[in-house]
Amino acid sequence: MSTASRGVADAVKNDGHTANTRFKPGNPGRPRGARNRSTLALEALLDGEAGEITRKAIELAKEGDITAIRLCLDRIAPARKDRPVVFELPAIETTADLPKATNALLRAVASGELTPSEASDIGKAVDAHVRAIELTDVQARLARLENLGK
Repeated sequence: MSTASRGVADAVKNDGHTANTRFKPGNPGRPRGARNRSTLALEALLDGEAGEITRKAIELAKEGDITAIRLCLDRIAPARKDRPVVFELPAIETTADLPKATNALLRAVASGELTPSEASDIGKAVDAHVRAIELTDVQARLARLENLGK
């Protein structure tokens, strides 16, 4: 059996389970940070080869292989998941200010200034801010009521 094959066999056998139980009580599955068998097997096969494979991908990219170029660029400069959004949102100091803010969001989407998903994300932040304002208002009312009773 080759060294790589032994590494794969060891990686597949050593999955953390005991012979008499599937999982320990209170443990719904793998321990935190544990990797699945496929990942372990792949790592065992690639052990020591990653540098050579990387060099080959770079050589192919330099020769004009589009797939290799894309692979290299995805590693160098991965696609951004979010981008900063420059958007003029009216101040929200009370719940009465909320309609102005939501109107500004709707207008920005309608004009193409924001994508619907960007507006949705901003809307979630606005909603959290409004809930904080409401909670502060409720706490102030409760404090006033408690002081009246004294």
